[in-house]
Parts: sequence; C-alpha cells; structure tokens
Amino acid sequence: MARQRDVASKPVVARRAVAVGELSVRPATRAAIRSGSVEKGDPIAAGELAGLLAMKRTPELIPHCHTVPLTSSRVELSVVARGVRVRAEAATIGRTGVEMEALVGASVALLTVWDMVKYLEKDARGLYPTTSLGPVRVAVKEKSVASGRR
Repeated sequence: MARQRDVASKPVVARRAVAVGELSVRPATRAAIRSGSVEKGDPIAAGELAGLLAMKRTPELIPHCHTVPLTSSRVELSVVARGVRVRAEAATIGRTGVEMEALVGASVALLTVWDMVKYLEKDARGLYPTTSLGPVRVAVKEKSVASGRR
C-alpha cells in the first residue's frame, strides 16, 4: 500500500533546504555558455527558471511528497572550472521539509543546461563520454520556530 506520511502532529516551523550539484561539460561548451553562443539560447537563464518551476511541481514528480507552500525559492547557476554549478534553495513554514523541492530544482536546472548544450557534448556516435551530472546533494537543512506565523 502506498501512502504519504502523516505529518499532522508535527509542529509548524520555518524550514529551509539548499541543494547543490554540478554538470561537467567540455571546455568548448563552457566557452560557448560564457560567450552566449549556445544555439538554443542562454542555458543559465533557462536552467534557473526551469529549476524554480520544478520546485513548485515536486509533489507531481515524487509520489510521496506533500504539497508544500513555498515561502521562497531561488536557483543560481554559474559556470565553474569543470562545468556548471547549481545552488537551489527552498523555504516554507509548515509541517514538513523542503529538501525534495531543493533537490528537484537543482536537478532540473542542470538537466535543462544539459539539454541546451547536448549538441556540443555529443561524440561521433551520439553519446556523451565526458558529460556527467552530479553529485546533487542536500548541503543545508534547517528548521526553526516559526515565530507565531501559521
């Protein structure tokens, strides 16, 4: 039997989670992102927006997740030495955490970048021998008394 965990007895508190991860890409791909010459457009802007949208849809993607009203969310992508780094932050005031929202946001942001640059990453057989995503992990998980708010 599948079911969600009952969180009715848990206290309403402020909760925040941050997920981080990386997409490793070729140097030429990093250069294309930096120079703004990716054919599909700006993968950083598209990835950040896709990550925000994904956070809001987490319970549609992960069956046991509760619907969580996000009080804030943020996705930041940056080009780094090996590829693209993501930092996705989600916050709520509620009875359950927002780790899944942060993880989904981070993952979808990086997958969006991959989708936009995959033509630069493919080898002669159409494979991605040097492209990799991960690890994506929870870097911060916090909760505190919600200071009288409900």
